[in-house]
Amino acid sequence: MTELIPITFKKIMQSRSYTVLILGTDKQKFAIYTDPHVGYTLQLHLTQKQRPRPLTYDLINKIFKGFDIKILQVVISDVQDTIFFAKLFLELSAKEMKEILEIDARPSDCLTLALVNNIPLFCKPEVLAKAMPVEEQ
Repeated sequence: MTELIPITFKKIMQSRSYTVLILGTDKQKFAIYTDPHVGYTLQLHLTQKQRPRPLTYDLINKIFKGFDIKILQVVISDVQDTIFFAKLFLELSAKEMKEILEIDARPSDCLTLALVNNIPLFCKPEVLAKAMPVEEQ
């Protein structure tokens, strides 16, 4: 099994065209570019502003809570050119059994859930090796 590297959010930057999520370790950082709505959602959460209506992650969180599903971790699992791939690891409790689910998902969705729920982030070593490093400004 591949050892995972713990990573953290370093910075979120937004323009009208895209959102940039800077992630990484103290030694190396990389950028994931995504839709501007992701940045808007994260800014609402970080600034604790009142949302006029529930957002998608609110719905997902309520569904998870209703079915006793716990988010365990997010793993940035691969990068091909500038496209990142992620896995969301969930723990489903049913009766007296627990099952771990591994879900392929967009990094932007996983990272939003991780940030709003304070869930640990990891990446595979090959992601750091292949990702274009960025210098934080």
